Amino acid sequence: MSVAETRAVPALDEPAGHRPALGEVVPADPWRWIRLGLFAAYGVAYLLWFNAKGLVIDRVSVLISIGILLVIANVGRPLYRWGQLIIDFALYSAMWFAYEESRGAADRLGFPLQVESVRNIDRFLFFGTDPNVWLQDHFFETGSVRWYDVVGSIVYYTHFVLPPAVIAILWATNRREWLRFIKRFATTLFIACAGFVLLPTAPPWMAAGGDDRIRLNALPPLYRSTGRGWSHLGLDGFVRLWISGRDWANEVAAMPSLHAGYALFVVAFFLPWIGNRWIKAALLSFPVVMTVVLVYFAEHYVADALAGFAIVGFSFLLWNRIERWQRRRRLAVTERELEVART
Repeated sequence: MSVAETRAVPALDEPAGHRPALGEVVPADPWRWIRLGLFAAYGVAYLLWFNAKGLVIDRVSVLISIGILLVIANVGRPLYRWGQLIIDFALYSAMWFAYEESRGAADRLGFPLQVESVRNIDRFLFFGTDPNVWLQDHFFETGSVRWYDVVGSIVYYTHFVLPPAVIAILWATNRREWLRFIKRFATTLFIACAGFVLLPTAPPWMAAGGDDRIRLNALPPLYRSTGRGWSHLGLDGFVRLWISGRDWANEVAAMPSLHAGYALFVVAFFLPWIGNRWIKAALLSFPVVMTVVLVYFAEHYVADALAGFAIVGFSFLLWNRIERWQRRRRLAVTERELEVART
């Protein structure tokens, strides 16, 4: 071998312990900066929308927003990724439209409205006290907005932003984890929808007589004021849009509470990725804070939140078992194939 041929072999010329730079072994992505620019433009557009009209929270607008994010994340990707995107987004959309249809199913089947039963569970848990009434008696001020009202409004509305955002980010960055997330998410949603149909429940504000169409008197008067913090921040237009949009919602879809359930869901999914116990404790406080907010604003009973936590726990246990069984099965198949190859 000539000297020239010897120098053509990189491994012989490189010093011991040399590690190639990432750019030498990973091909450059010419679309990367284009995607980053589109993400930046999307972020600016979202902030402008937020400043003018508030958060994007209705289902159709959220689907459109998530769809735009996923399209941006897919720019420059191979064709098979676009096929995955179309199928995955169609399934995701179908899941939410099925959730919306649960209202119609509940109306058609006509199961009796639960008014006092869930209230009585809370009274049992709190030794005869109504937590909704107690919190509003001690902290709610009709003439002024306190700092915790603002925090409460922000925490309440994370329900409409956080889960869809996590779903979009996981799909764009790690489809395997996205599949793990969405299986648990869809299972939780399915069980909740069954609860909404079979056990329509008047939330505390309605049980207190806070509805023009249903006159109830299971609790003293309560204020339903999830938007008061946003109004204090100057986003009255957003609050008006939200209040008008509530007419399309299933107002008796209260048992279990998906607000509380999904607050725990997002935390529980990412908790195994975190090593620091203090960060874990801080994250686990989020579903607790969400529960306090829901009870304070008379949107849910504590029992609703506990039921939401329970179905999330069941969903995770179910899929953890299924995935462990699938891993054992794949391992057994691989071992059998290796045994056959050795013979």
